[in-house]
This record gives sequence, C-alpha cells and structure tokens, in this order.
Amino acid sequence: MSEHGSGQRVLDPMEHDSARQALLDVRHEVSKAVVGQDATVTGMLIALLSQGHVLLEGVPGVAKTLLVRALSAALSLDTKRVQFTPDLMPGDVTGSLVYDSHTSEFTFREGPVFTNLLLADEINRTPPKTQASLLEAMEERQVSVDGVSRPLPSPFLVAATQNPVEYEGTYPLPEAQLDRFLLKLTMPLPDRRDEMEVIRRHAAGFDPRDLAAAGVRPVAGAADLERARHAVSGVAVEQEIIGYIVDLVRATRTAPSFLLGVSPRGATALLNTSRSWAWLSGRGFVTPDDVKALALPCLRHRVALQPEAQMDGVRVDDVLGSILASVPVPR
Repeated sequence: MSEHGSGQRVLDPMEHDSARQALLDVRHEVSKAVVGQDATVTGMLIALLSQGHVLLEGVPGVAKTLLVRALSAALSLDTKRVQFTPDLMPGDVTGSLVYDSHTSEFTFREGPVFTNLLLADEINRTPPKTQASLLEAMEERQVSVDGVSRPLPSPFLVAATQNPVEYEGTYPLPEAQLDRFLLKLTMPLPDRRDEMEVIRRHAAGFDPRDLAAAGVRPVAGAADLERARHAVSGVAVEQEIIGYIVDLVRATRTAPSFLLGVSPRGATALLNTSRSWAWLSGRGFVTPDDVKALALPCLRHRVALQPEAQMDGVRVDDVLGSILASVPVPR
C-alpha cells in the first residue's frame, strides 16, 4: 500500500486482487451451506462493500437465516440474532439502563444490536414502534439511550428478513425505515435441480445448526473488507453514468403506476452499489450494465404503487423493468 500527495493511502493492484479474491472466496464458502441463492449472496457482499443494510424477503424455508449465519462465519464477523415478535420492545434490540443494586446506579446493558452483523429475523412480525428502534443504528451507526450516544462496532450491517406482506400477522415497514435499507433482495423458491441438491445434502446428514461440520470456513475478515471498501472508493464513474442514474430515478417519480417515486437517497444507493459491483467484477469503472443489474434490488422498496395499480395486480418490478427499457442508455 502506498500514499499519494494528499497523504491518502492507495492500494496497489496486488492488494486490490487479494481483497477481491477474499470476498469471492466468501461466496464459495456460503454455497457450502446455501444452495441456489448466488445472486442473494452477491447482493449481501455488495451491501457490505457499500456500507449499507439488506432486507431479505422470501417465504418461510428458503434459507434466509442460514444464509446470514453462513456469511458471518465465512467473514469471521460477530453476529447476533433477534427474533422479532409482536411483544418485542425497542430496548430488547438496542439495550437499556439496568439498576445495579450493588452500586446503586443505573448501568447500560448492551442489546443485540451491538454486533457486526445483526440478523433481524421476521422484522415485519413486530409493530412499527419496535421496527423504528433500528433507525438510528442503521443510519448513524450508534445507539442513544438516556442522552448518551454509544457507537456500534465496525463493520455493522443489519440483515432483516421478512415474509411477503400479504401473509397474515405482518406489519408493513414504514417508508422511512424501508429507505434506510440499501438493497431489498428477494429469495425465490429453488428450482428442481437446486431443491434436489438441498434434499440430498440433508439426506447425507447436513445440519444447518453446525456450519463447521458443513465445511464453512472463515476465509476473510474485517481487514479484507476494509481494503475492499477502500478499493471501491476509487472506481471511476463518468458523467454519462451519473446522468443515467438520475434519469432512471426521476422516471420513477412520473410513472403513472407509482404513487411514490425514488428519493435522492435511492440515486446515491444505486451509484454506490454499482461501483461495488463493478469492482467485484474486476473493473475500475462503472458501466450502464452495472447500473441495470442493481436497479431492481436498489429501487424496488423505495417506490409505492398507486391503489388502482395494486388492484390490477401490477408488480413493482414490472414497472421498474419498463422504466429500464424506456430510459436511454448512454453509449
């Protein structure tokens, strides 16, 4: 690693390659436990590179929880899990002041949010008040209790899982919290070949509670992630690409099917994730294809359908697909 005139540390090409290979190795390790979700694993890595959070949506039983646990194991990161339930309180997530009878003072007891990778399981099973307890942690990387701000560890990522909102007993996430998630990744049911592989592994004795026995090894760590993030910050973005991102976002605000379009935060998210994907793909510049690849996971949770469109069965991804097809692509 060298320094240029400003004193900023610059990664040399070998360090770029080393950091990239470490993250690609993580993807391989996760596949030892999770079958057929390569796109979701890549999305999680992009979120880590972009210092954002992820909302994982899928029906029960598609390995949402297992994927997060395997990722943390392969990255050597601390992880904690919170099962969101209707009676969960905000302090159960962030921590709270507890009276110590020995010292006659109140002391702060950290909640599970004080970790590297927080698995917020079935986040839409708890009321909005408790969902909102994560807002400060996600945006500011800190927790404030009794007027004192306490920083969270670095890296820090919230991976929240949710069942589709049409299922009974769920509370849709508020728009303010949805906008804090960098990506919304959907985990589909596996195709026949992948489902056969899942069943074959279980028949051979695979235990999802024992990732070490499944062969999942730590192949990267926080230092590799920090080097990778530094490398991503050097990925070039031409003015034409910036204009393309702005045009896509602005088109969501005038689409007849949308009641709510994407905010400038969504445009920034699309820029950052496109840079991360370009670097992970081995390029030092962003292409229109990078932007297209991240448009759906980056924008689908930042828009709202018109009631009439909902009644007609219009899907958000279909509308975004039409926008991607209609906005001119820079050469």
